[in-house]
Amino acid sequence: MRIEYNKLIRDRIPEIIEQSGKEFAIETMNEDEFRKALFAKLIEESIEASESENTGLIKEIADILEVIDAILINYEIEIRTVLELQAKRRLERGGFEKKLKLLWTE
Repeated sequence: MRIEYNKLIRDRIPEIIEQSGKEFAIETMNEDEFRKALFAKLIEESIEASESENTGLIKEIADILEVIDAILINYEIEIRTVLELQAKRRLERGGFEKKLKLLWTE
């Protein structure tokens, strides 16, 4: 039974599928496709994290970080730059420690 995926996979997945004896097809994406696929994967992994139980949450967060690392590399962004901006935004706008929910404004 063929299952369609049409999504970004990790580099060793073809090797793992081959070792399982299954047939499969892959292709290499161009840069535009790859960038779109990275953000689709980030959404996919974020949804999985939001639906996971505590035991699976660490794995899902690790997957999210792997996708973020790939995005940083692809866009040639230094993690240091991101962390500096994160700290600046936290100072200016705060974090999420207070668990606040905005109900309305006028």
